[in-house]
Amino acid sequence: MELELSSEHEAFREEVRTFLDENLTEDLRNRSSIQASIRTDPETAGAWARILGAKGWLVYNWPVSMGGPGWDIVKRYIFEYECSIAGAPIINSMGYRMVGPLIDKYGTQEQKDFYLPRIAMHEDSWCQGYSEPGAGSDLASLQTRATSDGDDYIINGTKIWTTGAHYANRCFCLVRTGGTGGKKQEGISFVLIDDMEAPGISIRPILTISGDHELNQVFFDDVRIPKSNRVGPENDGWTVAKYLLEFERGGIAYTPTLKAGLENVKAIAKVETTGTGERLIDDPVFAQRLSNLEIGLMAAEFTELRQMSALSQGQNPGAKSSIVKLKGSELLQEIGELRMEAVGFYALPYVTESRNPGSNVAFPGPERARTATAKYMNGRAATIYAGSSEVQRTILAKQVLAL
Repeated sequence: MELELSSEHEAFREEVRTFLDENLTEDLRNRSSIQASIRTDPETAGAWARILGAKGWLVYNWPVSMGGPGWDIVKRYIFEYECSIAGAPIINSMGYRMVGPLIDKYGTQEQKDFYLPRIAMHEDSWCQGYSEPGAGSDLASLQTRATSDGDDYIINGTKIWTTGAHYANRCFCLVRTGGTGGKKQEGISFVLIDDMEAPGISIRPILTISGDHELNQVFFDDVRIPKSNRVGPENDGWTVAKYLLEFERGGIAYTPTLKAGLENVKAIAKVETTGTGERLIDDPVFAQRLSNLEIGLMAAEFTELRQMSALSQGQNPGAKSSIVKLKGSELLQEIGELRMEAVGFYALPYVTESRNPGSNVAFPGPERARTATAKYMNGRAATIYAGSSEVQRTILAKQVLAL
């Protein structure tokens, strides 16, 4: 779908394209292109984030009151789309897209003054301490406890599947501060951990099926933080957490990245051939699958634009954010599957080292196939993280359809 742009938005698109031409170096594009995960490696992403921060465009989704550019929904979408098509690095969004808006809504003025400018300039890297070994989809069952000790909390417990904890310097975390009676959503508080190298914090890596180190298990053993790092009232962290989850599921623009992925599959299909020697793109069965994906993407794009429009008007995404998460993650998997099929037997060599920035390990095949299998494998988690597809359907059934 092509948006019909006003003259103002056409001029803005040209401004973004010019900026990308002048600042998105070939090295950044190349380093980004070999990544298979949901974000680019921290060194590459950090370099790009600092370029955007200097321009004032890192926190492009923030209003002027928060220190952002105050773009309307169309400008935000144009920016995301042009960055995706250009192959820009994918930045850790837990700061500017998740905890930043949450601090703006629930944080104290002191918290806003300290954290928001740092997020806007990418001075910090954040990770999320939500899931636990016994609390994933059923997040309210979390057991990590913060015990009151004067003006401090002492945290004990463990978090798992913590993306980027091995390079993050800060963490936003759900902990249990109240009793265990009543509803399990009660007695939870939302806290900020300012130093991921603080005494008592240990991090154990978890390698994904794609061979990447993105995930970790984090252990807290008598970790002391000030109570001033709590966001929102004590024991009411579930309210804060739900707000953040809505932004995690509905604040992410899936379709620009998905459209870039689909264009990549088309480019591969134009050079790969079928068993009869014709171009794969001309094979009617493959072409039909591409068309079905494009139709699904168009529907997802309209849904996402409506969702983002509601956000721009100050509305919370609410339960409907589950639609974007549900369909976006499923389309991501379908594109990954089609890409792997398109490269054919070139998907068989699986050389993880060839995707490491600066590695001299060559991939035994054409460049177009280097990340196909890894992206397919990495994408299997898309229907699990940030709430599984089953959880999203349950939310929609209960809160939207009142079933």
